Amino acid sequence: MRIALYQPDIAQNTGTILRLCACLGFAADIIEPTGFPWSEPALRRAGMDYLEAVSLTRHVSWEAFLASREARPGRIVLMTTRAAEPYLTHEFRDDDILLFGRESAGVPDEVHAVADVRLLIPMQNGMRSLNIAMAAAMVAGEAVRQRGAT
Repeated sequence: MRIALYQPDIAQNTGTILRLCACLGFAADIIEPTGFPWSEPALRRAGMDYLEAVSLTRHVSWEAFLASREARPGRIVLMTTRAAEPYLTHEFRDDDILLFGRESAGVPDEVHAVADVRLLIPMQNGMRSLNIAMAAAMVAGEAVRQRGAT
């Protein structure tokens, strides 16, 4: 299983998600551009020494990420507030790519259109979104629960 971040804005969140990937044995994809310099110290602070344990692929663009899927098939499972299906009712697969959008703007319509599955984390009315690292941990935890320990 993989976690892909579409143009992440915040280094600390990205570092936290990379640490999550290391701990759960997930691979990670970063779809650039990022909203921070990649060498940002906050990325290292949040990811600590776990970053070396992550199978990380950086993609220079959305198009480059899509081209890489030919070598690594799997469903793009987009987490979005515009979905109807809750993530808790979805059946995850080992080759799923869990895609999370920008903290500031989510993903554009062209990314929504390509996603094989769109899932929602149910929230109370009036709440816009969760912190992306928290959302990634919730969804990854459910995927691990369903698929068995990594």
